[in-house]
Amino acid sequence: MTANPFFEPWSTPFEAPPFPSIAPEHFGPAFERAIAEHEAEIDTIANDARPPDFNNTIGALERAGASLNRVNGVFWNLASSDTNDSLQEIERNVSPVLARHRQRTMLNRALFRRIDALFTEPGSLDLSDEQRRVLDLTRKDFVRSGATLDQAGRERLAAIAERLAVLGTMFGQNVLADEKSFLMLLENEEDLAGLPGSVRDAAAQAATERGLPGHHAIMLGRSLIEPFLKFSSRRDLREKAFKAWLARGENAGPHDNRPIVAETVALRAERAALLGYASFADYKLDDSMAKTPAAARHLLERVWERALLKAAQEEGELRAVVAQEGGNFELAPHDWRYYAEKVRKARYDLDEAEIKPYLVLDDIIAAAFDTASRLFGLVFTERRDVPLYHPDVRAFEVRDRDGRHLALFLGDYFARPSKRSGAWNSGFRRQSKLDGDTRPIVVNVMNFAQAGEGEPTLLGLDDARTLFHEFGHALHSMLTDVTYPSIAGTNVTRDFVEFPSQLYEHWLLRPEVLERFARHAVTRQPMPAALLHKIDEARNFNQGFAAVEYCSSAIVDLDFHSLSASEAKANVDPIAFEQDVLKRIGMPRPIAMRHRTPHFAHVFSGEGYSAGYYSYLWSEMLDADGFGAFEEVGIFDPAVAERLRRNVLAAGNRQTPEQAYVAFRGRMPSLDTLLEKRGLA
Repeated sequence: MTANPFFEPWSTPFEAPPFPSIAPEHFGPAFERAIAEHEAEIDTIANDARPPDFNNTIGALERAGASLNRVNGVFWNLASSDTNDSLQEIERNVSPVLARHRQRTMLNRALFRRIDALFTEPGSLDLSDEQRRVLDLTRKDFVRSGATLDQAGRERLAAIAERLAVLGTMFGQNVLADEKSFLMLLENEEDLAGLPGSVRDAAAQAATERGLPGHHAIMLGRSLIEPFLKFSSRRDLREKAFKAWLARGENAGPHDNRPIVAETVALRAERAALLGYASFADYKLDDSMAKTPAAARHLLERVWERALLKAAQEEGELRAVVAQEGGNFELAPHDWRYYAEKVRKARYDLDEAEIKPYLVLDDIIAAAFDTASRLFGLVFTERRDVPLYHPDVRAFEVRDRDGRHLALFLGDYFARPSKRSGAWNSGFRRQSKLDGDTRPIVVNVMNFAQAGEGEPTLLGLDDARTLFHEFGHALHSMLTDVTYPSIAGTNVTRDFVEFPSQLYEHWLLRPEVLERFARHAVTRQPMPAALLHKIDEARNFNQGFAAVEYCSSAIVDLDFHSLSASEAKANVDPIAFEQDVLKRIGMPRPIAMRHRTPHFAHVFSGEGYSAGYYSYLWSEMLDADGFGAFEEVGIFDPAVAERLRRNVLAAGNRQTPEQAYVAFRGRMPSLDTLLEKRGLA
């Protein structure tokens, strides 16, 4: 083994991870040493002979674990973005070890006594508002992790946490295995029927990446399969690809996620019961803006009722097109996107294939950067001296309007077999001001279908929205300005974290942005005004479908996690449960869930969105209202932008989400604004 980079200071620009020097064999020793160091730090804090005060207890906890944070930051980002067999084996081995380590920390009686003493004697402390917030959140985290349980409860909770870590890792790896194993060759012109040039190019590049140059292939990345479903006139191939897409994680054999889901749901419910909650959803939402499953369900049901009506209208229009073309079949989920595109083209004279040449990836990246510059004064400079973990990744230094360094931003945009599907924002280092001003290293990861060598990569509208969405998360991570790392950036409640990202999406389709950055890939001419107008007119097209496929996933998630411990323990059949929920709510047959249970990584590959997939809709209620603050006075108004930056993006979790939103907007939002935005009012 070469010298371990994790045991040395990093002299790279911005102290970025020295990726070329990091090999899989470095992680085992690095985790072992970092965990031991962190355990020693925790013991020192817990056994401090001095009376507890904020600095020697909470401040010390915030400083502890620096080495472990560094190893974790590199490993988990690579495990998601550029994995291999060696990293996956390490992931399986280290997940339960890290879970045990966290539980040992959270169940340390001496440590909790010090935290609790500070919490119960506020009069003896002279704390800033930020320190009081960190103390409150720290104690709450310990209590929610079982610090007040008896010994038997603590031991059982620790065992559950360890097992859930194993199950979450298995779930994610199984989905990736199914995605990697599927390849559908398009072997002749008949197989390519209906596909525009951009989709053909992407399919050719996909085949080349799989060692089949000169061919075309469809794989299960959303940025490739959705355009295929939208344009391919081969109904049999659409059905084949869509069935494979739906069946990820549901195939019998070593990658079957159905038993993992059943066990996960049961263990989560048991953990909630140990902590005194009626269900895991009650436990999870107790620490959210919604507060209760009933509140989340009320939001979902109101939108669901409107979405069903809208989707029924849309379905009738699609059936009419099928009949006009002489189709003798029932509309199926693999048909919806294809016929919806026909309706959109007929109604608005708008064709996705006409739009894509104007949405060049590099131009949309530039648009996202320019929007941030106009709003917040940020300056982005590409850096080619920063070590990167894959040749496709790009690095940018981010500076404030006064020239001060704010962050290092990495963009990883293209799909590849070593990357899990989807899009996300993450980081290699968090911001804090505990010991100097530590600035973050942030990464946006996408799965866009890459064009062939020398050709520009073209995006669909949904892809472009995704880029803006994730960059909104990145801004939340990069503009953070707090003292304590535990409340930095996106470390906020799950149903508030999507507010900045969904708010940022609004700027993409504004004429002020598209007129400058939507330029034809070949002619470099700006998008014609007539096409801009058609895009604006069609912005709410197919919203019934979009709301149904999303809300159905959120409702199934909430129902799974609303089971009591006894109900969940009764060996729930995940697929039967899913189908029962869909039947109860009246799921339209021609629409499928956006994320079916066996591949619902948001919910089952870790706990991020478990019982909380509704949060995108909750945050959309905020962003629909929040963008109104800009529309009322100008979408680049500096005063409104400064309120957003100061009270939301820079504040992290320094205050409650309600306080943050009201400080920005002046009031809480109304659901009616969301319904109007989606065309469901």
